[in-house]
Amino acid sequence: MSDERLIAIVDDDASLRRSLGNLLGSTGFNVETFASAEAFLAAGKVEAMDALVLDVRMPGMSGVDLLVELGRRSARLPVVVLTAHGDEDVRKQCFRAGALAFLTKPFQAKDLLDAIEQVTSGD
Repeated sequence: MSDERLIAIVDDDASLRRSLGNLLGSTGFNVETFASAEAFLAAGKVEAMDALVLDVRMPGMSGVDLLVELGRRSARLPVVVLTAHGDEDVRKQCFRAGALAFLTKPFQAKDLLDAIEQVTSGD
């Protein structure tokens, strides 16, 4: 299956960025990875992305902070949050700030792919 959707991955863990990039790339997505929320914003590609896979806890700007900033910019970027720190308060913060899906690490590849499909399908 060919897929032209461009997915951004923002996570401070280099090995996870590589793994997610490989997974999504192998299923036909185009992928760009960023080591921080600041690097993602500095790239100036928010509008070019079809979805964002985002970690919550990162040095500097957190994933929740990035969600808030995207909201401030009125960005219509569907966001899937991945976190090892998935308590209910964090989950609620992410959804209030605009996330459309929330997965806790470790997660199944199928769950991530399903979440990306769900948030980018427009249904």
